[in-house]
Amino acid sequence: MDRSKQNKYSSNEKKDNGDGGSVLNGHFDGMVKRAAGGPQAPAAESAPHRSTSAVMESWKEERTRSLEDNEMSLPSLAAAYTTILRGLGENPQRQGLLKTPWRAATAMQFFTKGYQEKIIDVLNDAIFDEDHDEMVIVKDIDMFSMCEHHLVPIFGRVHIGYLPNKRVLGLSKLARIVEIYSRRLQVQERLTKQIAVAITEALQPTGVGVVIEATHMCMVMRGVQKMNSKTVTSTMLGNFREDPKTRDEFLRLIKS
Repeated sequence: MDRSKQNKYSSNEKKDNGDGGSVLNGHFDGMVKRAAGGPQAPAAESAPHRSTSAVMESWKEERTRSLEDNEMSLPSLAAAYTTILRGLGENPQRQGLLKTPWRAATAMQFFTKGYQEKIIDVLNDAIFDEDHDEMVIVKDIDMFSMCEHHLVPIFGRVHIGYLPNKRVLGLSKLARIVEIYSRRLQVQERLTKQIAVAITEALQPTGVGVVIEATHMCMVMRGVQKMNSKTVTSTMLGNFREDPKTRDEFLRLIKS
């Protein structure tokens, strides 16, 4: 890939957890897992598929909030918004603000509803055996998230590509994966990697590529206040990282 593309599409680097892979929200993203002090094991794409039960095990504890939690926490969230209004110098008892704390609390629960969803619930019946080994791309997936530093919106588009290894995923489920991870407090770099790792764990494809282009309101409404700035992040796993031709084909197709 030429230098201009390398600068624009900066791949996230893996963080080592001591056994050669990295763990991200319960996902092991090591395409290659090494034994301590020993030789490198074969890449995961050449290994047999893991069983569905193994995938389910890795996602079992992912849900951190339930609908019951929402109901129980709503009063305290509303009270917190009332405190914020007072801190801003407003009167929470005036007509226009009487129901604002409850509306804001309910809205925040919706903005972060990804915490109450599990990937396995989405993918359980949507993985199909298929003898297809050419690239699959779903691009321009709308994405809305919340910056974890300032609690203001991030919005943009997600482009996903993967090389199947005898299994494919229902196309709409790629968008659902984006929705689950984006509807949380996020940084764009982590969101990009979480999407790629989830697809890798579910399908064990020979490669996965994810690119996100997004606008951060923390850069538009405050701080540097740059209206037209966009942040582009990428995660490339397997052949998308190792083979420049595969990576270039993916980047070219999402631009077409």
